[in-house]
Amino acid sequence: MATAYSPTNFVNPLSINTRSHDKPLFDPLKTTTSFLGSTHKLRPTSLQFNQPDTHRRSAVVAVSDVVKEKKVKSSSNLLITKEEGLELYEDMILGRAFEDMCAQMYYRGKMFGFVHLYNGQEAVSTGFIRLLKKEDSVVSTYRDHVHALSKGVPACEVMSELFGRTTGCCRGQGGSMHMFSKEHNLLGGFAFIGEGIPVATGAAFSSKYRREVLKEADCDHVTLAFFGDGTCNNGQFFECLNMAALWKLPIVFVVENNLWAIGMSHLRATSDPQIYKKGPAFGMPGVHVDGMDVLKVREVAQEAIGRARRGEGPTLVECETYRFRGHSLADPDELRDPDEKARYAARDPITALKKHLIESKLASEAELKAIEKKIEEVVEDAVEFADASPHPARSQLLENVFADPKGFGIGPDGRYRCEDPKFTEGTAHV
Repeated sequence: MATAYSPTNFVNPLSINTRSHDKPLFDPLKTTTSFLGSTHKLRPTSLQFNQPDTHRRSAVVAVSDVVKEKKVKSSSNLLITKEEGLELYEDMILGRAFEDMCAQMYYRGKMFGFVHLYNGQEAVSTGFIRLLKKEDSVVSTYRDHVHALSKGVPACEVMSELFGRTTGCCRGQGGSMHMFSKEHNLLGGFAFIGEGIPVATGAAFSSKYRREVLKEADCDHVTLAFFGDGTCNNGQFFECLNMAALWKLPIVFVVENNLWAIGMSHLRATSDPQIYKKGPAFGMPGVHVDGMDVLKVREVAQEAIGRARRGEGPTLVECETYRFRGHSLADPDELRDPDEKARYAARDPITALKKHLIESKLASEAELKAIEKKIEEVVEDAVEFADASPHPARSQLLENVFADPKGFGIGPDGRYRCEDPKFTEGTAHV
């Protein structure tokens, strides 16, 4: 059973083709949705400059704004089956429950270093990544746990990595900010903003090269590059948008705009806060979407991923979302306006999806409770698995660091060269 929406008010935001010869379906400069916004108290008021228009415009409408109908009059990507709805809910619940458990484990001393949680942004990860094939690639940021889970990395492997154990997806050497899984084509979390975008662009180039040069006709693999609003003023962002558009690479640039770069408001840091407008500047569609609505994100993602898979080139999608916790678990989160946090907490994407599923009779309260119970057990099992797993041996320290570790820090016998008394002969004075 599918729930129906009237597509009357919906304009395909990504298509740059035309159904007639008169005008394109998507015009980023002629759409009307207002900027959801951060606090306007942070905008400079003492300066007398002519302030640019800060209203966002988008052809994408929220699910709550779409007229529901009992009968389907025409097709729409907002239609979801019961199975799809339950899959989306389970993935979002997994992300939230996992991150809540991470907070507990961090404060109990089970995790070390910086840990950045994803609470509040689940609609973006689920809406995009659950549409991918296993062969498709994902490049993440330092807020990467939930991206890994959505891509299929088992919760026990992600938790073990956070615990620094050998059973983690990177054998305990990556930690919170460097999730990687070759099996699942998760090409890494990256601690520095912007450094993952060139990796994603390279992965997309590889897909195009395999298809067009090596003649692998079935290679229609797509890459998703996730990054935040603070990254969009960095050089890598602009350079890679240029290359992706120039070569029509199968990539989707996904901006998770949670409005804050640590403690800096996006409105104060960017001359034009409408990030999606930078897409058309490079010749690709740019779309602003409500990142607190998983169905709306999913619809935009379907179109963007479809364009990439068909060889029509890249898309820039700005998902306006919000993180419910501080920048990291070491952040007391005292800089954001409490009223702003309360407004976004009231728009919790999981609560909204749950309400939609029940009101549309796609799922019962009991079915959703069963999913929540199942995920609770999965997360608890992940903690038990991680806690019982061994720590890496010291001999693993230089592995996966150099191409030939035995030629640098480890001798032919497998022991560290520095443990050989002759290793430092003649160098003590240096």
